Amino acid sequence: MRITIKTKVEQNYKKVFQGFDINLFMKLKPPLIGLRIIRFEGCKTGDNVEICLNMFGLKQHWHSVITEDFENENSIGFVDEGVKLPWPLKYWRHIHKIEKSIENSIIIDDISCNTGNKLLNFLLFPAFFLQFYYRKPVYKSYFRK
Repeated sequence: MRITIKTKVEQNYKKVFQGFDINLFMKLKPPLIGLRIIRFEGCKTGDNVEICLNMFGLKQHWHSVITEDFENENSIGFVDEGVKLPWPLKYWRHIHKIEKSIENSIIIDDISCNTGNKLLNFLLFPAFFLQFYYRKPVYKSYFRK
């Protein structure tokens, strides 16, 4: 499945990228999901992020590695890919891209993920979509001038 969500925020794209830290990571956590950070190294190639999720009493481990970071005159960002994923995920790739806009920036969450089962992908799509749509007001508030 593929989900792409764009959010316009009020700060310069380079400043927004600098704000992609552990504090923002915690604010982006959806309600009703417990989250314990085991390791958060940053957003540069080779950095690791490991978390323990608690969803309705079911604890699961998630480990992603930053496989790419990029910057040019119009955008900046990074890509995280799943190494160890919670059930039912078998594949995870999330492109975090911040595009330069005239006076603002646009944060793009571009997620590709797969459970290995088309029906399960279809059934889980709304939950995944809502989880990332939840980020829009958080981004807007966090990156307000």
